Amino acid sequence: MKLLSKINNNIRLIVQVAFTALTNGYVNGFLEGTIYGGESKKLCVPGLNCYSCPGALGACPIGSLQAVLSSREYKFSFYVVGFLMAFGAIFGRFVCGWLCPFGLLQDFLYKIPFPVKIKKVYGDKYLKYLKYIVLIMFVIILPITVVNVAGGGNPWFCKWICPSGTLLGGIPLILENENLRESIGFLFSWKLSILLLILLMSIMIYRPFCRYICPLGAIYSFFNPISIYRFKIDKYKCTNCTECQAKCKFDIPVYKDLNSLDCIRCGECIKVCPHNAITTSFSKDKNIYKKKI
Repeated sequence: MKLLSKINNNIRLIVQVAFTALTNGYVNGFLEGTIYGGESKKLCVPGLNCYSCPGALGACPIGSLQAVLSSREYKFSFYVVGFLMAFGAIFGRFVCGWLCPFGLLQDFLYKIPFPVKIKKVYGDKYLKYLKYIVLIMFVIILPITVVNVAGGGNPWFCKWICPSGTLLGGIPLILENENLRESIGFLFSWKLSILLLILLMSIMIYRPFCRYICPLGAIYSFFNPISIYRFKIDKYKCTNCTECQAKCKFDIPVYKDLNSLDCIRCGECIKVCPHNAITTSFSKDKNIYKKKI
């Protein structure tokens, strides 16, 4: 019973680790400093998982979208857009909380003891919209409009910002390839600086990249209020005690804003609710809105 209880309490962590291992399971890539090029690489994985990671068995949806948008021949991909819409419509930002390797890393970093843990950054109300600007400018507009003489563009987000690509792709490849080490220049130094800043911030702030920068999280957030998997609240049980907000690492007032665009569906609010008022659309109890007489 104790083992089952321990597993149940850590189910999200188990899923995160298992999914990260599953989607980055090409061990030879890490040993040889090569990138897997099998058939599965044509398919996207739901989280921010760099295509250039030596162990990656699938493609990142943001990277795939940029590859299409910046191409001279194609400006739209029904597959990538359909993939994002399908996962968004079913799960919303559940993907961020349960299936993203870079999200898992930030979770681990936040567990590191530190004198100051910042629950809400000054200016959070406005900073959280930065990820939508990143999505519009660096993922969509710049790759389409800023092109070379041949008509091709650049994957601006992947090239200039993505810390996941630097950590999972750039660093392992450089460590294993001498030629790449000799060609390190300003671009890699710039991206390494971004990565280190985000990693340091992750020790003090819960998931700063997810909160303020990630364009993939921005896409999935639009689906949070309407996704098939979403949270529900029994207004007859809820007493507005704010226990859910106190537990939420994003400081979301769950009792008022149940399916917030910022919510990553970690489920901590469900666990802490003293009245069991918060459930999900997959919960067995289908009568939570019926007032008990």
